[in-house]
Parts: sequence; C-alpha cells; structure tokens
Amino acid sequence: MDSDSRIKEFYIKHIPGAKMEGNILKAPCPFCSHHGMERIGIIAVHLNPESFFKGYFQCSGRCIPGGFPLYFGRLMGLDPWDVPGYDPDREPYALDIAYPPRNLNTEIKRYMSMMDKETFEYFRKFGISEPVLKEMKTGYNGRYIVYPYFLEDGNCYAARCVLPSREEDFFWHGEEAFFAEEYRLFNAQEIERCEDGALFIAEGEKNLLTIKALGYPGAAVPSAADLEALNPERIAGIRHVFLVLNNSPESEISARSTATRLGYKARIIKWPAHLSRGYSLSHLAADKGEGFRPAFSLMIKSSKAFSPFSAPEKEHRRFFESLGSEKAGKASGLSSGFEKLDNAITSVSGINIMGGPPKAGKSCFFLQVSSEMAMGRTPVVYYDFENGRQRLYMRILSRLSRMSEQDILMREQGKEESERLEKARSDFREMLYYFRVVTDRKLEPDIMRRQIDFLQRETRRDHAVVVIDSLHKLPFKKLSERRTGIDAWLRQMEAIRDEQNVSFLVVSELSRGEDGHYGERPDLASFKESGDIEYSADNAMILLPDWDPMDPISISERKTTLWLVASRENSPGRIADYMLEYPFWCFREM
Repeated sequence: MDSDSRIKEFYIKHIPGAKMEGNILKAPCPFCSHHGMERIGIIAVHLNPESFFKGYFQCSGRCIPGGFPLYFGRLMGLDPWDVPGYDPDREPYALDIAYPPRNLNTEIKRYMSMMDKETFEYFRKFGISEPVLKEMKTGYNGRYIVYPYFLEDGNCYAARCVLPSREEDFFWHGEEAFFAEEYRLFNAQEIERCEDGALFIAEGEKNLLTIKALGYPGAAVPSAADLEALNPERIAGIRHVFLVLNNSPESEISARSTATRLGYKARIIKWPAHLSRGYSLSHLAADKGEGFRPAFSLMIKSSKAFSPFSAPEKEHRRFFESLGSEKAGKASGLSSGFEKLDNAITSVSGINIMGGPPKAGKSCFFLQVSSEMAMGRTPVVYYDFENGRQRLYMRILSRLSRMSEQDILMREQGKEESERLEKARSDFREMLYYFRVVTDRKLEPDIMRRQIDFLQRETRRDHAVVVIDSLHKLPFKKLSERRTGIDAWLRQMEAIRDEQNVSFLVVSELSRGEDGHYGERPDLASFKESGDIEYSADNAMILLPDWDPMDPISISERKTTLWLVASRENSPGRIADYMLEYPFWCFREM
C-alpha cells in the first residue's frame, strides 16, 4: 500500500462516521466531547495527494490544535507502529535547560480574559477571529498585545508584549533567561504536532495568526534575525518548512541563510516585485480581505524547494554571457589597454598576480591598467597600502594629461598645456565614478565583499575589478602568521572571484636569490612567501626591468619585460616589452 492510501485508510479506521468529500475526509470531531465543547465540531482531514499538507487534520470548533497523523495517533493513544510516518530511529529534540518551577500560565489566562471588543476588532481587520486568538492564547494587558511563548514542556516562561499601533515598541515579560534568542519561537509546540508533515515559520506573531486563521500550521519568530538561532535539529522531523518573511532585503538574506542550513526541506515564500519594502502577510490579509486565501495559496504553490545550486536557466545565461564577454574583448570593458597582454591572458579575468623587484613599476603598471578599465566604465576597487590616495590620483592625472607632476602644480601653463590639463581633469572626474580607492588597513574579506557589491549596484555593472597593492601588506592578525595569512586571503579571493564575478590584479613581491639579486630568469618559485600562488592564480606574471631601478638617472630608455610564468588557460612565456614613459607614469607596449 502506498503512502497516500495508507494515510487515508488510517483516518477512516480511527474516525467513526468518516466520509470523503472530494479530497477531504469529514466526520464529527472525536475530541470535542473530551474538551468540554458545547457543540461537536467537524473534523476535516486533507488528503489531496498533491498537497504539502496531506494528512493534516483540524476541528472546525478548534477544540484542539490541528496536526498530522503522528500527533493524531498520540491523541488517540494508538500504537505508534500503526501510525503512518512513524520512525523508531528518530531521536526526539529536547532543549538543554532546567525548567524553573514558576511560570506565566496563570498570568496568560488573565491577559486572555482582558481582551476587549476594541482589541478583537483590531485583529479582525487582518482576518483573525476570536477563536484563533483563543487557540493561540493571545492576551492583552490594557495597552500591549501579549504573545505567550509556550515551550515544548507545555508551560510559558516568557511573553512578548507589543504595542498594536507601533509594533517596533515592545518588551519581554517573564523569566529573563527565556528572553534569549534560542527560545524565541512563538507556538513552538506546533513542531511536535507537525512531525512528518509541513510547517510555516513566519516573521512576527501577527503574521502567524493570519496563517492560523486560514487553517495552516505554523510557528513564528519575532524578527528575521531570530531565525539564526533556530537549531535545525529542532525541526528535523518536519518534511516541508515554509519560510514566510516580510518583504525586505534583510529578511530575504535571513531566509536564504536559514534555508541553507535546513537544506532541501526549506521553501521560501516569494513576494511579487511590485510590493513595497516591509510588506507582510498581515498587510496582504488587510488589503485582500476575502481574496487573501487564494492569494496566499498561489504564493505557496509558486514556492520552490531551496537549492544551493543556481537554476539551470541562470547557469545557461551566465555561461553564454561570459562567452560573449570573452569574444567582445575590448567592447566588454575587460581590456587591459595593452593588446599583447590581452592576447596572452585572454583579457583581464580571474586572479592575476604580478611580481617584480622593488621600483620595477608594478604599482604603476596595474594603476594604468585599472584606471583605463574604469575609463571604459568597468567598476574598480583599488586597495592601496603603498602610495596613498593623493599620489595615485596625481599619477593618473599626469598620465591622462601627459604632463609631469611639477608642470601640473605650476600656477600658470601655456595654452596647449592648459587645454590638455582641463581635458584630463574632465576625464578624471568621469573615471572616479567607477574608480574607488580604499586605504583602510583594517580590511577584512567581508568588508571587501560589501564594498564590491555596493560599487556593482551603484554602477549597475555585473562585473568588477579589484586591485590589491600589495599582497604582502594585506592586514594579518599577527605578523608571525604572514605566510598562512596570505594563503587565507588567496582563498577568499577565489571565493569572491566566483561569487561576485570579480577579476583581481594583485601586486606581489619576489624573493631574492642567494646572491641577493632577483635573478634574470623568471619562474613561479620567485614569488615571496606564498606557495598558494601556484594554486590560486589564474595568471602569474613577473615584471623585470632591463635597467637598474635603483639608478634610474643614468638610463635614458627604461625598457621592462613582462613574463607569464604560470597560467590555467594560456601558455607561459614572454608577453611583451614595455617602455616606461617618465615622468608621465605611463607604460607603452612595444
């Protein structure tokens, strides 16, 4: 017998007088008389095989909360082996705490009795009836709505008191130890009732009440941030978990984070794009009225099981967009500005690390490449730990104007120089929208991620370039951990490259040879204090000057050779020779 048939036969066998009406089994409720109900309600069991709530039962008189077969079996005192979904190996979850002897149970009953006509009318605007409020033991203290947080042991030790007219005004009442985040689950007892079934987890108690008013099972957290404290083991016995959070970026992030921890069982309820920030289920219930049920049902049906993988359609689009960018070359905005360099490394992509002796022009080279890319409207974040913002800007202006720093600082220039400088200033101003310099020596990977994300959103570009000058001056917790710190940063760069579509230009140092020189033959072993460059870099390059950087005055021509020493996709070898055009801080590809 399949699962659907077994659930149907189970209820027919144990509910006297049960009859099918479509996909719903109905009968006089067998529990009403045991709970002192004046009128016997109708128990309805949902048996639609296509529904997530197959096997969920509820009484029209709300004599007891609804639940799934395992909960029904416990209420009826049945042998668990006879109940569909029973797993003898499933371990029950228990909070690791000693429950205090005192609780708020009596106080909660008093607050429930204080619910007046005006308060019931307030909830009625959201489709929440008096029986629902009674079932959820919602109370009122004369000013604040009191939401009791009953725990699995059946007692309430803490309650959240919320001002109806301003829900951000609230306080906790009861035993202070139970104000902690791990206990902030409203209607926590629903978890046991929904074992082997489905459960909604909403943001905010009032939003949960709208779900309960529709007859669905659920629990709630006070805010989206409280989801972080939800232990997945606590809801390990639930088959499907629907996350219904408010319409905000913060709530969406919390939902995705929670879904990642819960895995395949999680389904995030999505909001239509046109709705305003902060829109919630209670807003939808008030706006839709009788149309709330079909609107919410549609949201449930359109929800999808959370997946850690990108949708196939998204992967298809991303792949062919990437191919288009590679084909477009310069048109894509990913050109370095040097034709031979673009050919050697297939444009600027991935993690590109360049080493060289001191004063070889490494910073100058990547400054020219990145500022040219910013001129082409590619967002660039330049992390500088070497020169300072003012010096970088001056060198860019010098290159754009073809004027020395000394000439730029002169009070008067000739007509031609003045026009050239004015054009350079205009170009520089436009470039700064895409080119941001960061000199914070307390940089962390999460800060880097946020800064990249901000610039991508501000410039409306999916790609970004990050320059790090230099790898060996990135912040480390301890100087003694420099080697492991560098390797850890490289791991972070790999993740950022893949997750945020970022290309890196990284300046590195070289190790001296035994004779104290840097050697004439470039190879991967020349890089200083970083064995992981071999594994992390998409392209590893070395810039070697043919002149003595320590004695520049005696040399008229300053030719430098760029070598590709390692690459994932391209053949190593000599890339090109470059002439340093001093004092304009500019390289020319020869």
